[in-house]
Amino acid sequence: MTMSDIDAPARRERALAALAEKPDGVVEAIASAANVAPAEILDLLPHGAAITAGASEFEAIWSDMSGWGQILFIVHTDDIVLEAEGSLPPGSEGHGWFNIHGDSPIGGHIRKNNCAAITFVDRDFHGRRSCSVWFMNLNGSAIFKVFVKRDASRELIAGQLQLFEALRQRYVIA
Repeated sequence: MTMSDIDAPARRERALAALAEKPDGVVEAIASAANVAPAEILDLLPHGAAITAGASEFEAIWSDMSGWGQILFIVHTDDIVLEAEGSLPPGSEGHGWFNIHGDSPIGGHIRKNNCAAITFVDRDFHGRRSCSVWFMNLNGSAIFKVFVKRDASRELIAGQLQLFEALRQRYVIA
């Protein structure tokens, strides 16, 4: 038994209390308040709100999302919340990286091997439905997130929402 196994009930209690205090808040802020990883908060969301796929699905999920059109790409660390709008360009592996380049402001290199899981999140965020795909690292934090965009009325773009729901559904375990 490890120290984290012994601390698991206390971690869960802290996470539940922080989530109850702000159920539609920023997951990273809720996790920080509870001194747990964001993945631990996602695990406590109501049934169906967080559906997880294995890291082996990285390229398949990325490829599917590259056909979604304009998305919101977010990198959230303790020091910055970087938001970029654009389409996800196709990617390919090379030299230990998943490389993305194309006609989009979103580009660069991702350490795909650091991805532990991919979680489809469908939950309220500040009173509005929010749908996103989180590429999680081994520490239980998001490497990056891809959000379904909103239209001028701040509603989720219907066609993109359907694509999100269809992709998420592939990973629902009956």
